[in-house]
Amino acid sequence: MAQAFINRIATAVPPHEVHGAFLRFGQQMLHGDNRRLALFNRMAERSGIARRYSFLEPGGNGAAVDAEGFYRLGAFPDTAARMKKFETCAPALAVEAVEKLLQGEDRTRITHVIVTSCTGLSAPGIDLDLVARCGLNPGVERTMVGFMGCYAAINALKLARHIVRSEPQARVLAVNLELCTLHLHETAELEEILSFLLFADGCAAALVSAEPVGVEIKSFRAALVPDTRELIRWHIRDQGFDMVLSGAVPGAIKTALAISRDDILGGANDIELWAVHPGGRSVLDAVEQAFGLDAAALAASRGVLNDYGNMSSGTVMFVLDRIMREARAGAEGCAMSFGPGLVAETMKFRMAA
Repeated sequence: MAQAFINRIATAVPPHEVHGAFLRFGQQMLHGDNRRLALFNRMAERSGIARRYSFLEPGGNGAAVDAEGFYRLGAFPDTAARMKKFETCAPALAVEAVEKLLQGEDRTRITHVIVTSCTGLSAPGIDLDLVARCGLNPGVERTMVGFMGCYAAINALKLARHIVRSEPQARVLAVNLELCTLHLHETAELEEILSFLLFADGCAAALVSAEPVGVEIKSFRAALVPDTRELIRWHIRDQGFDMVLSGAVPGAIKTALAISRDDILGGANDIELWAVHPGGRSVLDAVEQAFGLDAAALAASRGVLNDYGNMSSGTVMFVLDRIMREARAGAEGCAMSFGPGLVAETMKFRMAA
């Protein structure tokens, strides 16, 4: 049976760096509540994030975070306005990543397209935009993986592996596209305001085939953490997509991974490479402690968190991209992402010789 390889990855982010502007706006929403403002500032200082990117250009007046007034105190956009913005901005970002990935590639050889997103919905969607704008075969097989949250990229790779193992000539384009900054809320709840500290926009595109170049995809494991359904929630409401990320998530992840370690790693003790979704600094700390890793093990994940923040499904692919550029041939690795459930989706891999 053919083995599947991630041959290469390309990434793209929107043009506007927004971390400082979003922090100031979050602080403004907490104005007058000195205790929670102090907590927000302390978490921002310890976040491990220096930069994030969005299609929203900073430059609003005191009541708005952005130049066009998309987020204005007392007048945040409804779901329709957010989806219209997604439909306007998302295709160009997907095309940018895919064009980088397929530069010099015979595009007629792409047989399958998989797109993951939990931050925008429309039809015709991103899959058909890519066919039209990137010169793909109009008959390419297309699959949309929707609303799975941050672990969707691992599931897309799982699907791509199944395709390649059953059709060895397949060349699968997997795209993870998220515009998380379209779903920030005006709220008095600190857990929701923390979205202004953490989330960002980005896109990753990967080519998966049986060609033994890049990263060999070896196996997958999912770990469902009992009694944690309320810790990560993602619902469509009148004011966009409503995300709740509980402060109890890192502790639940640490406990679950410690219990599931042998099942995830299959008894392996030779994992050198860790491509962990940086859901936040405390999430990375939890993984480090659960597996007893040294401080350097999650350097790629912490670097992506610092440079881009949490871009939901695409983030782990940004991490894997960094690892692929530097890792030695034959090195064994483990990738993982976390999302609603609470579920840890994991993938073992090996750098191709």
